[in-house]
This record gives sequence, C-alpha cells and structure tokens, in this order.
Amino acid sequence: MTSQEIEAIVGGYHGDPFHVLGPHSVTRKKWEVRAFLPQAESAAVVLIETGQDAGPATAVMEKLHPDGFYCVSLPGAPVAYTIRARLWDGREIEIDDPYRYGPQISDSDLYLHTEGTLFEAYRTLGAHVTEGGVRFAVWAPNALNVTVAGEFNEWDIRRHPMRWRNGGVWELFIPGLGEGTIYKYYVRSKIGGYQQLKADPYAFLCEAPPKSASVVWKCDKYQWGDAAWMESRATKDWLKSPMSVYEVHAGSWLRGLSYRELAVKLVEYVKLMGYTHIEFLPIMEHPFAGSWGYQVIGYFAPTARFGTPDDFKYLVDCCHRAGIGVIVDWVPAHFPKDAHGLDFFDGTALYEHADPRKGEQREWGTKIFNYGRNEVRSFLVSNALFWLKEYHIDGLRVDAVASMLYLDYSRKAGEWIPNQYGGNENLEAIEFLRTFNVQAHKVPGAFTAAEESTAFSGVSRPVYLNGLGFTMKWNMGWMHDMLDYFSYDPVYRKFHHNDITFSMVYAFTENFVLPVSHDEVVHGKHSLLSKMPGDEWRQFANVRAFLAYMWAHPGKKLLFMGQEIGQRDEWNHDASIPWEVLEFDYHRKLQNLARELNRIYRANPAMYEVDFHYSGFEWVDFHDWESSIIAFLRRAENPKDFLLFCCNFTPVPRQGYEFGVPEEGFYEEILNTDSEAFGGSNIGNGGMVSSRPIPRHNRAQSIAVTLPPLAVVAFRKR
Repeated sequence: MTSQEIEAIVGGYHGDPFHVLGPHSVTRKKWEVRAFLPQAESAAVVLIETGQDAGPATAVMEKLHPDGFYCVSLPGAPVAYTIRARLWDGREIEIDDPYRYGPQISDSDLYLHTEGTLFEAYRTLGAHVTEGGVRFAVWAPNALNVTVAGEFNEWDIRRHPMRWRNGGVWELFIPGLGEGTIYKYYVRSKIGGYQQLKADPYAFLCEAPPKSASVVWKCDKYQWGDAAWMESRATKDWLKSPMSVYEVHAGSWLRGLSYRELAVKLVEYVKLMGYTHIEFLPIMEHPFAGSWGYQVIGYFAPTARFGTPDDFKYLVDCCHRAGIGVIVDWVPAHFPKDAHGLDFFDGTALYEHADPRKGEQREWGTKIFNYGRNEVRSFLVSNALFWLKEYHIDGLRVDAVASMLYLDYSRKAGEWIPNQYGGNENLEAIEFLRTFNVQAHKVPGAFTAAEESTAFSGVSRPVYLNGLGFTMKWNMGWMHDMLDYFSYDPVYRKFHHNDITFSMVYAFTENFVLPVSHDEVVHGKHSLLSKMPGDEWRQFANVRAFLAYMWAHPGKKLLFMGQEIGQRDEWNHDASIPWEVLEFDYHRKLQNLARELNRIYRANPAMYEVDFHYSGFEWVDFHDWESSIIAFLRRAENPKDFLLFCCNFTPVPRQGYEFGVPEEGFYEEILNTDSEAFGGSNIGNGGMVSSRPIPRHNRAQSIAVTLPPLAVVAFRKR
C-alpha cells in the first residue's frame, strides 16, 4: 500500500478498493485491517474470536490520513472482525467491514452476461437482500470506479467503492443494510472526466418522482393467490379464445387511486363490463408523467406513484382471481435522456449507439438501444421475463416495433446508416426481437403482441418460419381505414366503401388485434365519439355501429378506457375519465352496448375461435356500395356454428332487405345496435326472422330483414 493509493481511496477514484481496504496479510505472522471512515473521529478493530470462554479483543486503529483513512497491524492470520467507530457527534457504532467479504457473483453468471445469454440477469445484477446485508452489482465497463451512495452513508460518493469483475461488472456486499435502503451508483468514467450519480438499471423499486433514487426491495416475498389462473393459463390457446382488452392508464382511469384501490374498483368494473383482459400503459417507473409511461427509467420497477411492487402484484393477483388477464406495455424501442438513467451510463454510449444516426430517436427526443450488444440484449430479455415470471403478467404489448425494425424510421436521407447489405432493416433489432419472443413463449401461457404499423412480413409468425415470433400484431391498417370511413358523412360513404372491406384482403396474413388505442384519442385526433359526423343521435349511432362491426370482424379486440361511455373530449392524462356523463341516457346506454357486445362475444365461439384463418369468415354481400351495406358470416371451428352480421352504415332504414343464408330455419336476432336499450330508435325484426326458399347471394335460402339506421344487426340460427 502506497501513499498514492491512500490518496486515491480518500479522493474516491481508486479502481481496485479491495487491493487496499479490508484485511491483508503482510507477512506470515502479521496482518492489517485498513478502512476509510471519514465519518469517524477514531476507530478500533474488534476481533471475533471463537471458543466457549473467548471474548473480543480490541485493537485501536491509527489514522494515516486526516480525512479518515485508518489502519492497524495485528499478529497472526486474518480472522473475522468488526470495526468500532466513534463518530464526530460522539456516537459509537459497530461496522461490519464490507471489504472483508469475497466476490459475490459467480464467474458463470458473468460469462453468460457478457455472452448475452443471462436471461434472468435481474437475479444477478441490481440490489439483492441477502443474509446480513445487501449485494449491489452494476454493469459499467468503461468506469474508472463505481461507488454506492445513499442515505446510509450520507450520500458520500467516496465511502463505498465497488469491486471490478470480469466483463465490467462492479459489485459490493454491504452488511447491515436491508429493504428500503435508498441508493444510487456514482460512476466515474475513464473517459472525458465524466461523473454522474446513476439510478440502478435493475432496481426493483424507485423513489416516487420527482425523486429519482433507487430503493432496495425484496421481490420474492409476496404470497400469490392466483394458482388456479396460472395453472389454467399454461394450457390456454389465446388465439382460439375470446380476447376483449380494456386499455387503461392507471393514473387517469380514476385519479388518486392506488394499486390496491384499483384492485377493487377497476377489477370490479372490468368484470362487470365483460372484458377478458386489462392492458396497462407502461407501468414501469418514468420521471415524466406526460410521457404516459413510454419514457422508462426503472425498467424493473412498477411506478411508485401508486404504491409498492407488492401493491402492484396484489392488483395483478386480484385480476387473475376475478378471471381477468393482465397485459402491460413494454418499451424496448427507446429510453429517455434523463441524467440519472441509462443515457451515457459510464461516460460512453453503453446501452445506446454512439452514432446518433443509429442511437437517437430525434422525433421523440430519446435514445435507441444497441440491440447488437450482448449485455444490452441480456438486460432487455431479462426485463421481459421479469414481468412475466415475477409479476405473473400474461402478455407483453411491445411498443413502437416499426421504429426498431427500420434504420430509416422517421429519418431523412443522410440521417441513417444502412445495414451491412445496404438495406434499411435493423438486423440486430430483428434478431433481438426473435430472441425475446422465443424466450417469452417459454413462460407457460404467456403471449406477446406487436404494435407494428408497416407491412413487415411475418410479425406474428414463428421464428422457425423466419417470422419475428410475436403471438399477435396490432392491425393499424384496419384501424385507420375504419376511423377514416366513419369520419365521413354517410352521404359520402359510398365513395369510400373499400375502406370497410379492404381489411379482408390481408386479414389472415397475421394474427391481428383490432385496436382503438390511446394514440387515437389524443393530439387533436378527437375522441371516438367526437370523430363521428352528425348530430348527437347520429354520433352515438355511429359509435354503436363502429363497435359492433369491430367486435364482429376477425381479430382480437382492444378499446381504450372512456370510449365505452362516449367520452367527448380527448383523453387527458391529468384528469379522470368523465364518469359523470353516465348521468345521461346516451352515454349510459352506449356503456350498456359495450357490455352486451362483450357478453355476446364471449358466448359465441363463432366470434373468436377462428380469427386468423379464412374459414372463420365468409362474405354474404359487400357489393351494395350505393347503400353502404355489407353482410358476412362468422364461423366457429364447427362450421355449423355461425352468425350472420348485417351492417347499415347510413341513417336510412331498409325494409325487407334480403340476405342469403347457409341453412333453412329460424334466425334469432341476438344483437341490434339500434335497440332502445342502447340509445337507438328501436327499429328491428321482432326478435326473429324465418328463412325462405328464395335464392340470394349464391345460397338457396334467404331471409328478409329490416336494417335499422346506422346500425348492425346479428342473427343466430336456432
């Protein structure tokens, strides 16, 4: 030990603190204990001897540096000890020296992390409560040194330097700490003099914003009560099951609710409405509420705005016990530039690309992950598995997949770098997504969904068939076509008839989800109700027809909160859904329709069993563009189980309109969106019609029905 090394320890820039601090054999018969205790006026080593009558032996330490570097020489070989320190305020404390403990992380874990295959890296990196203290570990390969700072050491960035391990991982076991410890890592880079306090990328809990420190949390102590759900989920085929998703922003469904309050009120509401799943906008910790959670800092931490990690587990648990699945938005496409986050983590572009043409998403003001870096791949895949395994999340909806797939996404010429073959595909991101999906689908019953807005081939096809491996893909084309179509005054809809039929050209090329998401009811796009033309009656009638066609169309369903009650204003993340509108008939009856659509949907396999194959859909008639009328069949796996849907997208009632039907018999009207119960004019078919041997639409039998204005009617053969 040299004076320069002591100065480096005292100055907080020594890169190998275990070489200096802790117990060290000096000769065969002599050893030393060295400690940096700037908070202490004096210090002594207390030897922990063994034997029935043995008592502690105390050796006073010498202060070798005025800032608090202490040392004492002792005879014999090193034994266990503690340090008794007298603080400047006169208090006396006992310290279990962190620097007497050996390495904490296995070499095999470090190897797998460097290889990019440590797919449960959250068990190795981050802060973990172990017997007697907390083990900290962080990846920062270009750091000169890393220290742990927090309330436990008065945020002194010099006092707890970490040990460097292979692959650039820094670790330290600090005895005496436990759950609730607030901390950050102080990273001093080898490059450019960069120094910064960083939140733990693997933290299981963060302070509630605007605070930004990490918090030690035991992630495995919650007692789950959803064993029956998890067992059933493992054998579930979601592609052949009803999936009606209620998309929720936890902070604005009803302002002021905690996770545990949502576990009561939200779960009761969703169960009452008949949805099969809740999808939460990103629940991970994010500094800026206005990002809706899409600019994530704490990838492994549910936001502390609404409670603890166990509180969020309780919410998921309650959903499962009520028979409701849980999907969370997952954001591997980008991350924010907040100084305490992943950006420039060790003074270099560690998680991102150094070149902004690959590493920055300027449209959003965020950074892009370096998907080709092994350790980044471990981080992201581990994060996905963390939510699926530790939080029992049923599905991950992956945000902004298109921005990951294309190097020129939202970039002008000269602002992007082609791949090695000269193309615009991000080959590293494609390989990462395939790896993610393969690993995610190893979790029994888990599924993934991609928000992908281009015609990229095979998004929801298996990896072994050269697809990306997602379970499902959002059908953005259908959504835009339908919202455009319904925005036209009905008198002009005949000129846009293809908008409502074109989706069937490609409906079975992917496993589609039909979304009307949060993105479609903000930023001047208007709410679903306000998109509709006409007076109040026509607006509500249009919404009813829109939703019924959406539920009848092949594909799983997703509706953003508030649209089911006819919210008129755009969604505002700072305000609750305007539940007060349910005092008015139109809004309350629209909610009735949404509930009834879910009931009919779940009760009829023809509406969900064959969503992704042409055998589940059959046109009856789509040629009457002049009247804006279409009709089609939906079939279950048993082709004898079918429903007929007839849609009239103009406000003109049609009497005696004839449609061919597959079989002779009585056809029960199971849905009429013009029913008075839903706010309509109550024009209908008296509950039933009978087929006649009059050929129509290449079928020997037909029925003559009344088509209500701006409405969808559905029939089931008795």
